[in-house]
Amino acid sequence: MRHPATDLTDDPAAPVAHGASSVLGATPPSTSTTTAPPTAPRAPSEPVTPGRPWARTVARLTGRVVQAVAIWLLVGLLLLPFAPGVVHDVGRWLSVLNVPSQPSFFTVILVGVVASGLLRRLRAALWFVILAWQVPPMLLAVLTALVVGTRQSTLAELEVPPVDLVAGVVALVAIPVLVLSREAFPARLRPRAWRGAVLVMLTGAVVSTVVAMSLLQVVTHSLSGPAERLRWSLANAVGIHVATSPADPSVPAWVAVVASVFSAAGLLLGIAVFLRSAAGDPRRRSDDALAVRRLLLTYPSADSLEYFATRDDRSAVLSADGEAAVSYRVVSGVSLAAGDPVGDPASWPDAVARWLDHTRAHGWIPAVTSATPAGARTYRDAGLHPLPMGDEAVVETRRFDLSNPAMRPVRRSVERGKTAGYTVRVRRQSAVAPAELAGLVELAETWRHGDERGYSMALDRLGSPVDPREVVVTAHDADGTCQGLLSFVPWGRRGLSLDVMRRSPDAVSGVTEIMVAGLVGSSRELGVEEVSMNFAMFRETFELGERIGATPFQRLNRRVLLLASRYWQLEQLYRSNEKYLPDWRPRLLCYEATSQLTRVIFALGQAEGFLPRNPRWFAGTDEREDEPSLSSPEQAAEVVAQETALLAVAGPERRLTEQQRNRHRRLDVLRAAGMDPYPVAVPRSCTVGEARALAVQVGTSPETGPATEQVEVVGRVVRLRDLGGVLFAVLREGTDQVQAMLTADGSADVALWRRAVDLGDQVGVSGTVTRSRSGEPTVQVTSWRMAAKALTPPPDKHRGLVDPETRLRLRHMDLALDDRAQQLLRARSAAVWSMRSTLVGRDFLEVETPILQRIHGGANARPFTTHINAYDMDLYLRIAPELYLKQLMVGGAGRVFELGRNFRNEGVDSTHNPEFTSVEAYEAFGDYLTMRDLTRDLVVAAAVAVHGEPVSRRADGTVVRLDEPWPSITVHDAVSRAVGVEVTPDLPLADLRKVCDSHDVAWDAQETHGALVTELYDRFVEGQTERPTFYMDFPVETSPLTRQHRRDPRLAERWDLVAFGAELGTAYSELVDPVEQRARLTQQSILAAAGDPEAMEVDEGFLSALEFAMPPTGGLGIGVDRVVMMLVGASIRDTLTFPFIRPTGRA
Repeated sequence: MRHPATDLTDDPAAPVAHGASSVLGATPPSTSTTTAPPTAPRAPSEPVTPGRPWARTVARLTGRVVQAVAIWLLVGLLLLPFAPGVVHDVGRWLSVLNVPSQPSFFTVILVGVVASGLLRRLRAALWFVILAWQVPPMLLAVLTALVVGTRQSTLAELEVPPVDLVAGVVALVAIPVLVLSREAFPARLRPRAWRGAVLVMLTGAVVSTVVAMSLLQVVTHSLSGPAERLRWSLANAVGIHVATSPADPSVPAWVAVVASVFSAAGLLLGIAVFLRSAAGDPRRRSDDALAVRRLLLTYPSADSLEYFATRDDRSAVLSADGEAAVSYRVVSGVSLAAGDPVGDPASWPDAVARWLDHTRAHGWIPAVTSATPAGARTYRDAGLHPLPMGDEAVVETRRFDLSNPAMRPVRRSVERGKTAGYTVRVRRQSAVAPAELAGLVELAETWRHGDERGYSMALDRLGSPVDPREVVVTAHDADGTCQGLLSFVPWGRRGLSLDVMRRSPDAVSGVTEIMVAGLVGSSRELGVEEVSMNFAMFRETFELGERIGATPFQRLNRRVLLLASRYWQLEQLYRSNEKYLPDWRPRLLCYEATSQLTRVIFALGQAEGFLPRNPRWFAGTDEREDEPSLSSPEQAAEVVAQETALLAVAGPERRLTEQQRNRHRRLDVLRAAGMDPYPVAVPRSCTVGEARALAVQVGTSPETGPATEQVEVVGRVVRLRDLGGVLFAVLREGTDQVQAMLTADGSADVALWRRAVDLGDQVGVSGTVTRSRSGEPTVQVTSWRMAAKALTPPPDKHRGLVDPETRLRLRHMDLALDDRAQQLLRARSAAVWSMRSTLVGRDFLEVETPILQRIHGGANARPFTTHINAYDMDLYLRIAPELYLKQLMVGGAGRVFELGRNFRNEGVDSTHNPEFTSVEAYEAFGDYLTMRDLTRDLVVAAAVAVHGEPVSRRADGTVVRLDEPWPSITVHDAVSRAVGVEVTPDLPLADLRKVCDSHDVAWDAQETHGALVTELYDRFVEGQTERPTFYMDFPVETSPLTRQHRRDPRLAERWDLVAFGAELGTAYSELVDPVEQRARLTQQSILAAAGDPEAMEVDEGFLSALEFAMPPTGGLGIGVDRVVMMLVGASIRDTLTFPFIRPTGRA
């Protein structure tokens, strides 16, 4: 079976493993005919524990005091044969509490039972204490006071012991306090429940009295006369202190012990009769069963045991709003909940409070088994105490890999099964034929060894029609005979939880591992992500005890558990799951009072099947289980229908504005008129721009001359005017617009137009081109039809989309209505086409390299990471295609380029976007100087493609010509000009640091000379550059993929092209020396290991290719987005068609 386990972590996820189930058709009681969830859920009410605070304190103290006396009685009974005098003296002093304090079998049992009843808040136990133990001494004290007060006698004459007087005073105080605190004892009994119990107990007392009287006839004692002997015998039978104590030294102690055995036996039998007639929990109603199932699918949780809340022998207490429930079963007077509450976690506290109130009202002891840390926190907040039990093994299907060396035992079992010809079938129970399912249930019963076990982690109804989503896994030998069976109950929508585990005695060794591996192999088709296996009790103890360096105490604990494993398979459960490399998740036991823990553990052992159940004559009606029975087809159909409805994926309800609702209604208007609002095609003879050009050429209006050119155009309605007899609409396509005119005396359906056409609609019109009276080019409409109905209204026609963020989110609307957005879209397309065609025209091959890469390299930047499930490994989105393109150069490609997307996990601003377009090109036998000329040609060609001339148009309207020479300046010269101090590679590092200090540039002691120069360049050169400029010869340590300068090895043959404050591109004389390249990448990997997120990793594939000899090569990289920005004077977010924008609803 499965079990539960550990500390209260923040992880709310934890499942468990289970026992076996084999009853065909064991289903819940009849189900209701209503499957709809509760209507109008109420807010959870504030749970109220019976009794005011002071009353609850009195109830708690009373129970503990009586419990302490019961413990003393047990100890005193053991000491009585050895020290009767001491026991008698202690008992006399304790008698001031008015609780039987002289030890005997009867008093031990009586006081113990009363203490248990008080702790369980039984109202009957309270009244018993008041009437049987407090009222008699109170009456004695009152009578004594009356006699003495009226001077009829003195205390000395009455011979009343002082102890009895003190007891009377205690009773006078205790009785009103206990009566006033009765509200804290809500547990009630069924009327007349006590009659049979009292009759049996009286019979036992009578028999005990007769036996005692008989023994006093034959033993020596100091009791005189039958009356005194009778009084002694009665006191001994019922454990009431009198002047002649049952502990009188003159009476042999064994006489009291023997006689009290009979009264104790009568008390035990009376308790049994009392429990048989105790009020039981009503059978769970069918609508509660449906409510629990609804909650399981409405609020899937991290508790793998949630589905076992539908067991037939469980009841449920729901929260006030019906959105959470606690599932429990009563065993030996313990209300035993299992797992977390089901339903909405926000309603868990209310459900738990109601369950505790319900438990106390029946006088049960509350306890929870197999709770997750999340559930245990809720129970703890309600007053229960969590205790670690063990850990549950959860297999994550994504990480289950038979090739893992640690899973060798499982892999060998699977291979053994394949050799023997075994096959595994994994199916939902609903897909198994009824005859085959009945056979599997029979096999499960045949293969079961011993009694059925399991409560918190077993369903006990394999094959029931109310569990169609249960997964059945079977292993078949080469002959097709079933040799193993596993069944799993649903765990939310994406998990499974083990229920039944059976194997044939003739099955090949490792058949269970074969079935588990087969289940994981089918998990993708089933949509399963996690599988909860068995529970390992005290797993952490086993693990700690076998570690190297374990303490003697830890090793001792492990040895004790190994000894216990001979009887309860504790270690075997742990080892059988460890081989799957599971995620161990803790389970906890929750109890209310330490004094009840033993009883809770006993009840848990009974529920799980480890301990025998109470005899049926001894058990109360609260412990009688529903007999398993076949569900009616109607009941099963109702459950399945509710489950199917809840599993159906329902789209979120969309709230429409009034304008949107009106537009939706106009869809019906169009359909009623026989016009499809979304036709497959519409007639179109020319574009809107062409129709406008034809209308311009006409030059006459209908009043002044004929118009004969017939056109059919389609455009978006961006303006509407209704002048009564004439309707005007402006149709837009791209950036072109033309006016359409409908007249009342024309053939077009003007009435339908008025009722169905809105701004934003795509409309097709047919008619003749002409001019209006104002000279506007117009299409005089003779017929029209809807091309596509717009259900979302456009923005204000005068202001448009003003907010930049809104324009980016509604990019489609911005493009449809704004000329500037259309122009930028076309400019970008022209620039990209120009670069591509220019490179192709120079015999460069366009290639494609991987975007998903195992190693990030090619640039110093922070990469995006992702994970490939097929190989269970992390990958990077490429930051640059450089290393793959160079491998093509090694292969002899000669000239290659790639124009595509790259990704860098860096800042987002007016010049940066996480994903961007770049072009990288490499030319064999070129260098960074030839790449400089090529770059200028590419940019100038793009400018001509965009503007028709080699210019850049800035945002302020300034035009900058690009066909003039572009200056080339070394980095050191540029820095020198910017800081006013000559900076060269020969400048001492200390002096360079002073330059940094004088310009407020922070530096680190580990930064090199080249790094500081680059920092000064970034701060004072790049951002201040306006016209296109090549900055040449960067420090070599900042360019790990670049060849050293041919004249100065401290520099690299690299340039950056900068214009208008932003870098546009870079080019290298590529480093082709494999030895030097390996040394530089190794240094980069050291930086990465030290925590630099932008440092490159060692790519052995690239280095191995480089060792095959790469020809001298020049390479360039140009940011296409940056080039378009420069040409049109816009930000990067405007030039990108769909830039990255922050999701709505997030800060």
